[in-house]
Amino acid sequence: MATLRFFAGAAEAAQTDTATLDAGTIGELRAELAERYGTEFMRVLELCSLLVNGARAGDDAVTLAPTDAVDVLPPFAGG
Repeated sequence: MATLRFFAGAAEAAQTDTATLDAGTIGELRAELAERYGTEFMRVLELCSLLVNGARAGDDAVTLAPTDAVDVLPPFAGG
């Protein structure tokens, strides 16, 4: 199962900082997240970047291994 870490607004929308999901691709992961956390979370997720083991995963076809770490990062600003 892939380990997910939610940050900032994504953590707030999911009401948790971490989760584990069994998904073979980013597309499957998105579908599992929609089922688990609902429509409001998906609105936030659409704005987020997904990083798999530190590398941006922008394509739903990106494969996931059970040992992968996925970070869900909403947009942020700072300086």
